[in-house]
Amino acid sequence: MSQDTPPSAEPPALPPYAERVLDVAELIPPGRVMTYGDIAEWLEEGGPRQVGRVMALYGSAVPWWRVVRSDGALLPGHERRALAHYRTEGTPLREARRTAGSPGGAPRLDMRRARWDGTTGDTPHS
Repeated sequence: MSQDTPPSAEPPALPPYAERVLDVAELIPPGRVMTYGDIAEWLEEGGPRQVGRVMALYGSAVPWWRVVRSDGALLPGHERRALAHYRTEGTPLREARRTAGSPGGAPRLDMRRARWDGTTGDTPHS
């Protein structure tokens, strides 16, 4: 690169669908979550896999921990970071079930109470 060539001032533009997914992720209130499928349905475009792909590629710039699997399982490889965010925000959790001989696993999100439909207030359901 010559000294006369200025460095690129702007990052590459996001694909339009990715931009819409990230916009929805930013709308989710603290303490609430939406599933990948919820976001696709809200956008009336794509599906859970497409939303998941967007989050995997571009989600680090938004509250990624608020976009979750429908079963409430924490994102593999990011459990500790996500759990810290959930506890800070007061996101409803279900403690892991303990069985005989098993110390128990990671908690899951309480989807009935934590799920946000995109329209209601921002307090978790009691």
